[in-house]
Amino acid sequence: MSNPFSALKTKDFRTYWIGMAVSTIGTWMQNIAQPWLAYKLTDSALLISLIGALQYLPMLLLALVAGVYVDRVSKKKILLFTQSASLVIVLVLALLVSTGKIQYWHLLVAATALGCVNTLDMPARQALLSELVPKEELMDAIALNSAVFNMARTIGPAVAGIVMEVWGIGVCFYVNAFSFAAVVVSLLFIHPHSNVQPAGEMPKLPDMKRDIREGLRYIKENKILLLTLMGLFTLGTFALNFSVLIPVFSKTVLSQQETGYGFLMSCMGIGSFVGAMLVAAQSKKKPSKLVLYGLPVLSGLSLIALGLTRTYALTCVAIAFAGYFIIRYTATANSTLQTNSDPEHLGRVMSAYTLVFAGTTPIGNLFTGFIAQKFGAPAAFLACGGVILALLVP
Repeated sequence: MSNPFSALKTKDFRTYWIGMAVSTIGTWMQNIAQPWLAYKLTDSALLISLIGALQYLPMLLLALVAGVYVDRVSKKKILLFTQSASLVIVLVLALLVSTGKIQYWHLLVAATALGCVNTLDMPARQALLSELVPKEELMDAIALNSAVFNMARTIGPAVAGIVMEVWGIGVCFYVNAFSFAAVVVSLLFIHPHSNVQPAGEMPKLPDMKRDIREGLRYIKENKILLLTLMGLFTLGTFALNFSVLIPVFSKTVLSQQETGYGFLMSCMGIGSFVGAMLVAAQSKKKPSKLVLYGLPVLSGLSLIALGLTRTYALTCVAIAFAGYFIIRYTATANSTLQTNSDPEHLGRVMSAYTLVFAGTTPIGNLFTGFIAQKFGAPAAFLACGGVILALLVP
């Protein structure tokens, strides 16, 4: 076991990490409120899945282009733009919700806009860590970043469930809007270092294509990068559809309202947080083959278990295990990608991470939304778990 908190000795990382800790709680409050609001507006699992599909579609289409940009432009400047843009988008959405003027199509437009912003934001956030800490502390920083994200995944849903039931859904959107300000402020006080001199502007189209091909060739020639991205592709497509399925499962199978739904998602956060902290505690050790190849299979089995549960208590246990297996794998995979990539290609490698892990979500969202609409949420959990096992078990 190592001391994962040693990365916090670096002032720049500590400042950035605190800002992210505040922001991710707001993000998870919206992640809980938005699908619940969509289900109230439409009463359709398929239409909930369409929101998720549009939010992640830009990542599917533009992630590799974003990676070239991240390798050439200051990551701090990128994040100042993306976090400020996210603040504005979510604040508009909050005003629409609180004034009672919100319509389903507003959610579609906001999801698409946030998807475009996040396509640039995600690889920049991941790649920035290597500029905030010494190389020997990088795995600690990655693990701590994952831990704070999953700590927020535990706190945010529970708070969101109570807030929605007591004060209304709109408050969750306001909290998220203003939480982006915490990251913007933290970015103003950090001074990243970089071994790569950014070009300062986007390359022309022929150079863009060349840079993308070079990045993909680099990944193909590095076996550990390629195998890790293949595992992330499978889980990103078929395991991360909780925003579509849990609202429907909570209402139709468990007969829960906002608070019960929020605490159910917090159980997933508890499992995720434990997984992330275990990765942090073992950050100085190389990941074993059991972690890289076994945990995706266990993630698939946990989804099948979710599809078979019919009581609230058992569902809480099953979703906690799902969170543990999925996050322990994805946090390890993230560390593996960053520590096995050179600085010149890191932005493009992390854009490939964004593509296979988040960019494939539209496919999974529509797949699960269709099955849930036709056969129910339990059948969708069983289908996703079955597909993961079929793809990953030899």
